[in-house]
Amino acid sequence: MPQIIVLPHIELCPEGAAFEAKTGVSICDNLLENDIDIEHACDKVCACTTCHVIVREGYKTLNPLDENEEDLLDKAWGLEPQSRLSCQAIVAETDLVIEIPKYSINMAKEGHH
Repeated sequence: MPQIIVLPHIELCPEGAAFEAKTGVSICDNLLENDIDIEHACDKVCACTTCHVIVREGYKTLNPLDENEEDLLDKAWGLEPQSRLSCQAIVAETDLVIEIPKYSINMAKEGHH
């Protein structure tokens, strides 16, 4: 089984995390199943950007982006070339290193620091 390494995030996992991931399952579901409470305001139907992650290692092993995800990512806070919506990125057989951006659009609207 591949491993997902989550870089430290001040609110969601201050120490970072590493866990065995389920293949064929989204990054979002893998995070949630391992007690990392990533936002997913649209209930994982690719209608928002709150589950945005940056895939620092293993990006090319994920399923390709579809047009809807690409369009939504343009609205994501802190967009980078390796950005994905974690609800749409399906884990393959390769280890992943992901970073959860400091802010999501929801956090920015709610005034989190």
